[in-house]
Amino acid sequence: MGFKATDSLSEQIAQHLAEQIMTGDLVEGERIQELRIAKELNVSRGSVREALLLLERRHLISIYPRRGAVVSELSTQHVKSLYEIVTLLLSLLARRAAENWRVSDLEAYVTQLRRIKTRALEQDVELFSDEVFEFFRVGYRFAQNPYVEDMLEDLEHAVKRTTYLALHSVKQSVNDLVNGLQGILDAIEQRDPDLAAQRVEELGSDQRDLVLEALLRLKQVELAWAQRHRR
Repeated sequence: MGFKATDSLSEQIAQHLAEQIMTGDLVEGERIQELRIAKELNVSRGSVREALLLLERRHLISIYPRRGAVVSELSTQHVKSLYEIVTLLLSLLARRAAENWRVSDLEAYVTQLRRIKTRALEQDVELFSDEVFEFFRVGYRFAQNPYVEDMLEDLEHAVKRTTYLALHSVKQSVNDLVNGLQGILDAIEQRDPDLAAQRVEELGSDQRDLVLEALLRLKQVELAWAQRHRR
């Protein structure tokens, strides 16, 4: 594992574990053992403990007394609740962006959408997902509300976890996401805050449904696997 000098050690450990959760190497309900992680990464248990607290704040794990850290559940209700709040926050950003953008701001959106389309062609799911979140980060400056930014940053990894699942399971989801982002940008450019918010809500609803479809497929595979091994 290569650590970046610019990030704290606990942040780097958290990122490492987050990637394993998002890619399914660590599955829901799986216990994360501090001692094992510390030995694997050659770091202190204190640093691992701090990383786990970061992951709990980001809704990727739950920490229980006497049981320790466990990968958070990914259920239908969790997905619906997550997309409900994220869509509300992103709708606010889009609305503010449509009301207040300047030429330099629009150029940042256009550049980021170009990067997203490049990642889509490369079929790199992880980098594609990262670039999608950078698109919405362009709008942080418009919110003029530090709580909105903090909440979105904390929820980012949970959304990436679901996005990763959908992008790997439903092939058309990449193109749907690119087209949805283009629609949002068009509404922002038209300075139509209601339309921008509406398109965010439509994209959020579509992505939620794709995640739920992918989640159902995953649960069906897990059930079939369990039944086969019980015979």
